[in-house]
Amino acid sequence: MNNSVSSTFRVVGAGLRALLVLTLVCGVIYPLVVTGVAQAAFHDKANGSEVKADGRSVGSERLGQRYDLDKKGKDGNPLPDPKFFQPRASAAGANTENTQYKIVVSGASNLAADSKVLLTSVEQRRADVAAFNGVSPSSVPVDALTASASGLDPDISPEYARLQAERVAKANGLPAAAVRKLVEDHTDGRVLGFMGNERVNVLKLNIALRELAKS
Repeated sequence: MNNSVSSTFRVVGAGLRALLVLTLVCGVIYPLVVTGVAQAAFHDKANGSEVKADGRSVGSERLGQRYDLDKKGKDGNPLPDPKFFQPRASAAGANTENTQYKIVVSGASNLAADSKVLLTSVEQRRADVAAFNGVSPSSVPVDALTASASGLDPDISPEYARLQAERVAKANGLPAAAVRKLVEDHTDGRVLGFMGNERVNVLKLNIALRELAKS
């Protein structure tokens, strides 16, 4: 009996010691080391690639966001602000509710390429984008018509940014040439020169636009 109790206490004691050591190593030391290395070597990325303007945080360069007026259209959705460059469409949402860049849920619509719902939405977006920017429907680029896989894409194509430049310039009372130059200055090339496509970060472009409008 005594041997049995003694063995039990030894096993329990060993288990508790292992628990304490693993808790200390995995729950305290390891997180502190990883956080320290991340803050020292990748400070910007470790803090969510935060973007600041006028001394305050205005978003993350890795996450898209909307730029709307404080009023809604007939469909109940917020109306886009003509003074800003707009992101691509977002299908991110919970069930039937489209959260539109609210970061509640990230994801795509999962609609097939031959889905009538997708085709109808694409044609509607084509008409809406063309009317909003005062251009021909045939000139609207693909990324303005389709949502990204994450629904939170922060970038648009240079073509889509250029298409919006005239509308943005007019709404802000700026020379169109100056706004077009702003787009070119904020166009990032392909990763390592050959991966992906050229892109424009909408948040950074709109921050630069505000600075231009204030000057």
